[in-house]
Amino acid sequence: MADEARRDGPPPFDRPFEGEDTKQRVYGAVLHAREPMTAAEIAERADCSDESARTHLSFYADLGIVVRHEGRPVRYERNDDYFEWRRVNELARENSLDELQTRVSELTNKIERYRDEYGADSPADVDVLESDAEGVDEVYVDLGDWATAIEERRLHERARRKAAGSTAPSHT
Repeated sequence: MADEARRDGPPPFDRPFEGEDTKQRVYGAVLHAREPMTAAEIAERADCSDESARTHLSFYADLGIVVRHEGRPVRYERNDDYFEWRRVNELARENSLDELQTRVSELTNKIERYRDEYGADSPADVDVLESDAEGVDEVYVDLGDWATAIEERRLHERARRKAAGSTAPSHT
């Protein structure tokens, strides 16, 4: 019975890409890495040979998905710039210029409300220890939401500028 329940639910936490092909497991291992890793470390996480990991990592490096750091040993890490570029393009493709502008305005208003509420320019400027003990958890939630709003506004603004540029009339 436990095996049946496991088949219907998510994979075990220690093997989140179980059942995926090697290429997907290597990709997942890189995405979840918090620091540059060797091909052998990635291979261990992806449950594949070192050579398979190197082959896929080389492919992902050519695409710009991972950054290859030369040295002994060579290390690889997720290219956050690639994923940001991808997100901005996705936002620009899936939303109209008006929708992007509206979202930028909504996020700006939310950020301004947090600035007013906490009397600070950014979440980093707020001293959580100044809050009463009962409200500390709520302050942490607000600060996380505020930081997320700042990041989302930045991405939506980039997408808005991209969309505005792509809808501008051509002067050819």
